[in-house]
Amino acid sequence: MSHSIRLIRSISVWLILAAGLSSIVLASDEFQVEVLTDGLEHPWALVWLDDERILISERAGRLRVFEQGRLRDEPVSNVPESFVRAQGGLQDLILHPDFESNGWIYLSLAHGDARANATRVVRGRIEGNAWVDNEVIFTARPTKATAVHYGARMAFMNDGTLLISVGDGFNLREEAQRLNSHIGTIVRVTDEGGVPPDNPFVDQADALPEIFSYGHRNAQGLVVDPDTGLIWSHEHGPRGGDELNLIRPGANYGWPVATHGIDYSGARISPFTSRPGMVDPLIDWTPSIAPAGMSQYRGELFPDWHGDLLVASLAERSLRRVRIDGEAVLGDEIVPLDLGRRLRDVQVGPGGALYLLTDESNGALLRVTPTR
Repeated sequence: MSHSIRLIRSISVWLILAAGLSSIVLASDEFQVEVLTDGLEHPWALVWLDDERILISERAGRLRVFEQGRLRDEPVSNVPESFVRAQGGLQDLILHPDFESNGWIYLSLAHGDARANATRVVRGRIEGNAWVDNEVIFTARPTKATAVHYGARMAFMNDGTLLISVGDGFNLREEAQRLNSHIGTIVRVTDEGGVPPDNPFVDQADALPEIFSYGHRNAQGLVVDPDTGLIWSHEHGPRGGDELNLIRPGANYGWPVATHGIDYSGARISPFTSRPGMVDPLIDWTPSIAPAGMSQYRGELFPDWHGDLLVASLAERSLRRVRIDGEAVLGDEIVPLDLGRRLRDVQVGPGGALYLLTDESNGALLRVTPTR
C-alpha cells in the first residue's frame, strides 16, 4: 500500500471521528473499522456487562454505558469520586471471574488530592444506572504529590486473585526498587482485598506483603493467559525503553537501575540496560510507542492470531500484534489500520471483533473486523 493511500485513509477516518458519524471505513484491504460512538472524554477502559452492553470508563470521572447501538445519555450515577487531574481520574475496569453470579465490577482510579494521591481499586455493582455496594479493595502506599504514572491496570489470575499495577509517580522512581513501597510495583490481592498467603514477600519484615513484582515504571498493560497462567505486562519507558515483560513472582524488572530509555531532558537515567538479578524485557520499544492497553486474542474472526497479544499505543498511534509461542516472543508488527489516533485500550469482543478506545477529548469506540 502506498504512503499516499495510507494518508488518504487516515484522513478519512479522522474526518468520520471528528464528525461523530457511525460508519464503516476500509482502513486497509484486510480490515473494516466501524465508529460505534464518539462523545467520550478520554475513555480509558471497557468491559462487556453482557452481549449487548459495554461499560466504559472516562478519565474525567464518569462511567458510561453503550447499549443497543448508542451511548446512553446519562452517565452511571453514584460513581466513587476520583482525583481528576493530568493522568488521574477513572481508569481500568474488570469483571470478577464469577460476575454472572455475583455482579462485582472492579474499578481503578486516582484517589486523594494534589498533595496526597494514590492508585486505588474499588468494586461495586450496577443496578439500573447506578453504582451500588461500593467497597475499597486496595489503596497504594505511600501517597504522592504528582498526578501522573498511576499504572492502574488489573487482571485476575487463574486462582481468583487480583493483580494491580502501580506506577512510579514520575518523581518517585527510586521507590520502585524499595519493597516497603507499592510505588513502581505489581501487587496481588484477593478478590476482597486481602493478602494471599503465598505472595513472594509476605514473610519479609521490611516488605509490603501485597507486592508481587517490582522495578516497574508505569505498567499499563496486564494480561493473564487463561490457558497457561502466564502473566504478560507492558510498561511505559521515558524517551525509549518501553517494555514487554513476562511477570514472575518476586522478580525485579530493573527500573530505574536498568533501562533502555533516557530522561525527557536528554540526561542518562542509568548507564545499564541489564543488571544481574534483574529481569530483561522481552521487547524493548525504542523509540517509545507509549503502550497503553493490552489484550490476548481469543476468537474466530482472526484465527491466525490465537493467543497473540494486542497492544494499543498512544505515541505511535497504532495497534501492534505481538506473536507469542508459550513463553517466547516471536516478534511484533503493526496491524495496518492506519487510524492515526491515540489508542488507549484494545479488547476482544464476545464475537471475536476488536474494540478500540481513542484517547481524545472527543474519544471514540471503534470496532475492527476483517473485510473478507
